[in-house]
Amino acid sequence: MVELRSEEEQLDAVKRWWKENGMSLIAGAVLAAAGVFGWNAWQNYQQGQAEAASMRYQQLVSISTGNELSDEQLATARELVSDITDEHGDTLYAELALLLDARLAVQQGNLEDARTALENAAESSRRYVQSLAWLRLARIELTDGNPTQAHALLDEPISDALAAQRANVRGDAFAAQGDTDAARDAWETALEVSQTQDQPLYGVQFKLDDLGAEEATQ
Repeated sequence: MVELRSEEEQLDAVKRWWKENGMSLIAGAVLAAAGVFGWNAWQNYQQGQAEAASMRYQQLVSISTGNELSDEQLATARELVSDITDEHGDTLYAELALLLDARLAVQQGNLEDARTALENAAESSRRYVQSLAWLRLARIELTDGNPTQAHALLDEPISDALAAQRANVRGDAFAAQGDTDAARDAWETALEVSQTQDQPLYGVQFKLDDLGAEEATQ
């Protein structure tokens, strides 16, 4: 760059540069400020949404606690599920609410609603939520007298953390089909995995004991 020879020339150069570039600098600064403000506003909005979803989910859990809910409690709980899924559908709370909604529907004897809720939960990008949904769908199919469909659901890529539960339901499906040997193998596997993973699995030993007692009387 040619060295400027005087303060006047420097001032003139600054004026010319500002005339040519000043507006773009101002616009850039305004856009940058707007971007920061917008990002902060978005972050605050997201935090507020997460807090609202959390509060509603906690309210749902509080209402749903217990095995014997009144019709009014069931209606209120299922209305909360709708609110959470409608307003916070992209959150984990919405997916957990769907899992809970399925249980509430079963309590009302409505297997179709339970199946729909679980099928929606199975669309989650979270593998553990998907796995829980598949397991519970399999149980519904067993309740509905469809052990073959239950097996198909258990063939889905269920999380290894739920391997014991899958083996347990698999045993139930075999038992429903009258295949006691396969049922025993599945239940024994369920017990072994639950002990390896240090996850108590209640009821399985009773099934094995009952199976042994039935064989002893034959």
